[in-house]
Amino acid sequence: MKVTILGSGAYGIALALMLNENKCEITMWERFDDKAQELIKTRENKKVLPGVKIPENIKITSDLEESMKNSELIIIAIPAGFVDEVSVKMKNYITKEQHICIASKGIEQDTCLFVDDVVKKYIKTRRIAVISGPSFAIDIAKYVPIGLTLSSKNKQTIKVCKKALENRNLKLRENNDIIGTEICGSIKNVIAIASGMIDGMGLPESTQAMFITESLHDIKELIKALGGDGKTILSFAGFGDLLLTCTSTKSRNFRFGKLIGEKKSKEEINEFINSTTIEGLYTLKSIHKLIKNKKVDIPIIDLIYDIVFNDENPDEIKRFLIKKQ
Repeated sequence: MKVTILGSGAYGIALALMLNENKCEITMWERFDDKAQELIKTRENKKVLPGVKIPENIKITSDLEESMKNSELIIIAIPAGFVDEVSVKMKNYITKEQHICIASKGIEQDTCLFVDDVVKKYIKTRRIAVISGPSFAIDIAKYVPIGLTLSSKNKQTIKVCKKALENRNLKLRENNDIIGTEICGSIKNVIAIASGMIDGMGLPESTQAMFITESLHDIKELIKALGGDGKTILSFAGFGDLLLTCTSTKSRNFRFGKLIGEKKSKEEINEFINSTTIEGLYTLKSIHKLIKNKKVDIPIIDLIYDIVFNDENPDEIKRFLIKKQ
């Protein structure tokens, strides 16, 4: 099977390794030609996934048309903020026979659209799926057991994605709740920021477990309010990803929250922001705007927003957890 991966970041490379295990013919697209040439030369993205080699048989190009030509499956693995721009270009080359699998997570800031809606704004297709779940790229690259949620309303797309990705190390559990799966994949990065704050304040695992449990209830209510299936909160994309992201120092979102909880200086926090991609920071603005637009009451999001952007004291999380209904 010929597969295209849009994006040469850590997650795109990790997924390429899974595809390679299944003997897929893989082309990886990198937006910038100089970076593509460096990847071709070094077979490694030293900035985001040092020490992990890209197999020689994986083709790397900065030509989007060339990368997509004759592929059965297109996997989108770029930051959510760039999906709109890339989708505009994709529509010129994609065919009705090609399937799309979205590995990007987040909500567009201006429109509050989830990633699949951003893609469908330009590409009219029902052959679309979303994958999400507890999976740091470095762990996938180590070929350890990993479980992801695969969500699509198209049975053929599910079949194609499973054939391409599922192997002795990667398990895919399917559902048809794209909206619920995307909510889980987006909001977990925001919740991880608050979980990092709790750790940074020196609070124990007991308080962290309390916070994660309360968050599960809130996410479930948000999923239902936006038309998804509340049961999705118990999937790999839901509880699985929330547990991983909220308890691991590998999570950039967790580490960002930890700095706030430790009450580090604004200079130190801004230095971390400027040197690190913190998806939860981008998503926090979007999800806060979304719940206001939809008139959905999710107090934990309001509190995290106020701490991050309005200098509210992170100690307010302790009071919030006790008083929360």
